[in-house]
Amino acid sequence: MSHNQLPFSARYDAALQDAQQSTSLTNFQTSWRTTRDAQFKTVSFDEQRTKMKAAKQEAIDNLDLYLSQFITAARNAGTQVHIADTAEDATRIIREIARDRGIKLVAKSKSMVSEEIFLNEALAEDGVEAIETDLGEWIVQLRHERPSHMVMPAIHLSRQQVGEVFTEHFGREISREDITEQVHVARDAIRDVFFHSGMGITGANALVAESGTVMMVTNEGNGRLTSSIPPVHVVLAGIEKLVPTYEDAMTQVRLLARNATSQRITVYTTFIQGPTPGHEQHIVLVDNGRRKMRSMPEFRDALHCIRCAACANVCPPYREVGGHVFGHVYTGAIGLVVTPFLHSLDDIAEAQSLCLSCNACETVCPVDIPLPRQILDVRDMVVQKKGLKRAKRVVLKAYTHPNLINTLFKIGAVAQKPIVSRNQFIRLRRLPIINKQTTWRSFPKLAESRLSDNVIPVSPVSPIISSEVAGTRVAIFPGCMTDRLYPEQGKATIRVLNALGVHVVYPPNLHCCGLIPFNSGDVPDARTLALRTLEQLEALEVDTIISPNASCVAMLAQDYLHLFRNDPDLLPRAQALAGKIMDTSSYLVKIAKIQPGALVGESPREVTYHDSCQGHNALGLASEPRYLIEQVMGDRIVEMPETICCGFGGSFSIEQPRLARRLLINKLDQAEATGTRIIVTDNQGCIMHLRGGIDAEGRVIEVKHILELMADRLPQPEA
Repeated sequence: MSHNQLPFSARYDAALQDAQQSTSLTNFQTSWRTTRDAQFKTVSFDEQRTKMKAAKQEAIDNLDLYLSQFITAARNAGTQVHIADTAEDATRIIREIARDRGIKLVAKSKSMVSEEIFLNEALAEDGVEAIETDLGEWIVQLRHERPSHMVMPAIHLSRQQVGEVFTEHFGREISREDITEQVHVARDAIRDVFFHSGMGITGANALVAESGTVMMVTNEGNGRLTSSIPPVHVVLAGIEKLVPTYEDAMTQVRLLARNATSQRITVYTTFIQGPTPGHEQHIVLVDNGRRKMRSMPEFRDALHCIRCAACANVCPPYREVGGHVFGHVYTGAIGLVVTPFLHSLDDIAEAQSLCLSCNACETVCPVDIPLPRQILDVRDMVVQKKGLKRAKRVVLKAYTHPNLINTLFKIGAVAQKPIVSRNQFIRLRRLPIINKQTTWRSFPKLAESRLSDNVIPVSPVSPIISSEVAGTRVAIFPGCMTDRLYPEQGKATIRVLNALGVHVVYPPNLHCCGLIPFNSGDVPDARTLALRTLEQLEALEVDTIISPNASCVAMLAQDYLHLFRNDPDLLPRAQALAGKIMDTSSYLVKIAKIQPGALVGESPREVTYHDSCQGHNALGLASEPRYLIEQVMGDRIVEMPETICCGFGGSFSIEQPRLARRLLINKLDQAEATGTRIIVTDNQGCIMHLRGGIDAEGRVIEVKHILELMADRLPQPEA
């Protein structure tokens, strides 16, 4: 049984125990990000992404037109073109070509579509041996594995492991340390395959419609050898690989190497139009669920993917467990999206739970695919088919009833008193079952009284801080965590706004924006909470609604538009709300326009800033909080090495505690390495997670909301 055939739970457990894999992937991700960003200093990522997205959208929107154009041009160049509606059709076509020509040995260049249709296994049924000639693919083939990464199939392995594989395969000692020796051994072993194979099979990075040309982008010469030496060349490609023009293909070249392997350009960029003289060429164009994706507006953009795998290169859970767990055949975020269509929903039902909705994948996607949203749509599909776990279903359903939740929280605030530590945390480390959550982090105590029970309307007479918003009315949406766990952060927000001369309107009877069920795939309950919140907020006579919780802002401003996308009555209302909602940092910098030095203290504080995923990746916040800390307050930020998730992810940290713990420890280690003793952020979920880990491990570092940091510089309110 191969590694990929094991049940998800077994693969997950094995991956979490594989320290070498985690180390290899972490080292790769951190170095990739640095070199990738450096490569885009000479070419505008945003500009090229816009061009590439437009080209792919044109091709997919007019798929039949460009498909017909490509087929006609390719056939005119002497190529035989085949259409495969299913994976079975594709393997049948290639098997028939091999059978009719008596072919028993096939040289293969790297092709994810061949993995998708399980081509090697299909050929083996006819006694045909397919040898992978890409070094990484060959290594995983020897290990009887699938690629763990779409571009670098063996990235999860160390050189020592590769040496072990080669030693076992060749029956003689191969160095575990000398990579050059390993490469030479592999090259010598593979070289003869090209000359003895009756068929060469390659993939395609792009299919140029205007000329019927196949574009291959590789770093090894095997692609050219595979396509030119064997007498029969088969190109295996998905129909979504179409681009209208050569110019579009060159845009893809500029993006692909930089985004995939952090190179300005790969070693080989090959354009093939027609067969090598004296040879025959076949192009097999595969649908296998792609037209179904195209028919669904929620998933159509996923067909724009150019298979750079950057979404895996920035994924926090991927670095811990690798592609054999985080995906099926296609790995990373895009794998979670396409698998239900190219394979089945069951093949990804468990793996999709590893996504913690950090949104990092979307920020580096070269065609701007809304991957986080699409993963949640897949999660919705999973819940519709399989349902939620009973305990989670009960909790989420209860959360749609504010009065019930208010009562439960009041009872909990009283009942918790015997188990609250002197540091104001709930630990419960020795209780069975729950200790999976509490041995590595503590939970915050419930507030004795909610923020909404203590808000006293104040109309400031004279501003303390000069700004451009004095005298205006602003509503605040604190979020349920602020209201029930951290009311002091809500009070700090109100104090800062009052200091600007702003009249703060606190909407009555607020509950939850619906983010918790939305991220869980529970769309009906998310809609219930969202509609209630929408009705409450749109009744306010204000131009601006701000929230100190970046996750709530992302939900209200972005996710409501998707949640109500098919409702002609509610969508315009959601759009109107989106035009009013802002996070506090953006409001203070862009609207209030607080001037530098407005809150400078007697001595500067030294802090490190944790970019929350929703703040940084969903809302694009980076300069705003730093301006407030460094310019407005005069404090000093010591940056952490990476902008990466802390591992909270809402219910993710409850359902995947081992993975969440790893990400938390990584974040806390990075924060402590800065030498500062204050972590500042803009998200209450991160605050709960970070503070809980700090308390559980006895670390000496403090976590503050940025509004608390600002409020500390204001005159203390009268008792």
